[in-house]
Amino acid sequence: MSPAQSSISSKAQMSALSAPEGRALLIAYHFPPCGFSSGLQRTLSYSRDLRAHGWSPAVLTVHPRAYSATKSDQLGQIPPDVPIRRSFALDTTRHLSVRGRYLGWMALPDPWVTWLMGAIPAGLHMIREYNPEILWSTYPVATAHLVALTLCRLTGIPWIADFRDPMTEIDPVSGQQFPCDARVWHVRRWIEKQTIRHCSRAVFVTEEALRIHQTRYPEFARRMALIGNGYDEDNFELAESIRSTNRVEVREYLLLLHSGIMYPGPDRDPTALFTALIKLRESGRIDGSKLQIRLRASGYEEHYKRLIQDYGLGDIVSLAPAIPYQEALAEMLTADGLLVFQGRTSNPAVPAKLYEYLRARRPIFAMVDAEGETAKVLRSAQAGAIVPLDDPAKIAQSLETFLQEVRMGTAALPQPEEVERHSRKHKAQQLAALFEEVARPEGAR
Repeated sequence: MSPAQSSISSKAQMSALSAPEGRALLIAYHFPPCGFSSGLQRTLSYSRDLRAHGWSPAVLTVHPRAYSATKSDQLGQIPPDVPIRRSFALDTTRHLSVRGRYLGWMALPDPWVTWLMGAIPAGLHMIREYNPEILWSTYPVATAHLVALTLCRLTGIPWIADFRDPMTEIDPVSGQQFPCDARVWHVRRWIEKQTIRHCSRAVFVTEEALRIHQTRYPEFARRMALIGNGYDEDNFELAESIRSTNRVEVREYLLLLHSGIMYPGPDRDPTALFTALIKLRESGRIDGSKLQIRLRASGYEEHYKRLIQDYGLGDIVSLAPAIPYQEALAEMLTADGLLVFQGRTSNPAVPAKLYEYLRARRPIFAMVDAEGETAKVLRSAQAGAIVPLDDPAKIAQSLETFLQEVRMGTAALPQPEEVERHSRKHKAQQLAALFEEVARPEGAR
């Protein structure tokens, strides 16, 4: 257990289990029926699991019109007694643009800044109605922290800010800022500073993200904590049921799967993999009858369709549309291998899907930097082939070995005890204990 995790004391955990049920207001952009991001799973699981640890949640989120895509498959997982307020919000890039063009300030700090107009009055109404003891907001939509900051300042209710990953970064090698747009970077850095200053706790999902912010804001280091991402066992039980009832797919080839969004750009760039595939195909070591790579729900199908065509890899690499969440998990359970793309600039982060990959207990081929947090998680689980995202020669060599190990059944699989500690039910217990420390400090009990 890290020092930050130990700050969520066992004493506080015991108190959370025995105290009268408290109320918490969860403020999140991503929530069902959001249809394009696994980011909703964190808030959804908390809305279900916090009750087991003495906390009753209500959720403030956006009207579904703000989502570029919706799916209804997880709406039924929201507990019926959890109050939900879906407040006014627009997407600047879709609703306020003319022929795809809009004024830059209309998307600062993100395209959903209009949510402030609906969320503040809706949040105040929910606070009057439910009288929460604590506020919780979650990134990666920065406007969620602006909503919580405003409600915290107006009401004085203590606030836990769930940063997950860094809101702003500076590459220590190149000096490049992320986000790359200077205006976006400066606005988000301001929000980051105000959030750190006014929240009662700032939560991060990796040790490196925590270290970055403790170094950046040493005067507030003691109020920072670590609660990682994870997987939902209930959803995997449903996925196992789907797998057992569906007809088993008989394949003569190996299927490697990437499940989820692949943002265009250097962070999840598959071009080095594509170059490696061409090399292996030209040497006769792979072809479409031996290997298929499926990019499921990439979110940028036209972009990757052109890329696949440009590289002439249509016989090996294919795109597949989004499917219901449990079906996507079932597909992970049946794939021969699972793919991870992550560039060095995202070393402080771990893709949320990695924990689902671990729970699926399938071989993992990870194109990531060996010094990053994702590689650290894989080494801890004793699983996964690790190779740089941008090195075609190393990818080709490692992929050939990986495919041989998969065929022979010798590929490394995650250790069960390491997988278990990433269950989201454990994460909800950690968050409940943090709520207890903040809302009911020992001196006030």
